Amino acid sequence: MKLSAAVASLAGASSALATAFELMALRPDSPIHLAPFSAAQSNLFLHLPHQNASCEGEHPNRATFHIKHGSLFLYSKDGETQEIFVDRSGMGQGKMGYLTNSPYVPPHFELENWQIDSTGDLSFNGRTLIACPHSIDRAWSLWVDTSNPTPGGNKGCLPIITRAIPVNDPIRCDYSH
Repeated sequence: MKLSAAVASLAGASSALATAFELMALRPDSPIHLAPFSAAQSNLFLHLPHQNASCEGEHPNRATFHIKHGSLFLYSKDGETQEIFVDRSGMGQGKMGYLTNSPYVPPHFELENWQIDSTGDLSFNGRTLIACPHSIDRAWSLWVDTSNPTPGGNKGCLPIITRAIPVNDPIRCDYSH
């Protein structure tokens, strides 16, 4: 499948059946350019050395996702639901993470409005993401851009473009929580 056709299928994924994809940071001339997204401890990261996911088969150290009805999910094992949330409240400042099989969603957590555009770039409610250094194991934490250059008090954060890369044979995983 040509990349343009794959991107077109992802762009329509929010309303169609789930299409699996990985996410990669685009930020030329930075240490995070082309870094894959990882998921661990209910958070999303770049350059996390080990995400320690429990997978149905061998899985590289990067997370797999899908969008359904505007919500972003980790490509989890059957029976598991690991949904990405965003907290753009004053306290959350764009914090991203994921809930696992949670019947309760805090009122300030947002789950919908994820989309992939025609070039394959992921956004939340039209906003791009920010990556901040100095997280666990020297990884970079991920936030939705709320026009705050230091979310959570982090310094050295960089705005990124988040590119969705289609996955032909996705592997289901249970990411740590």
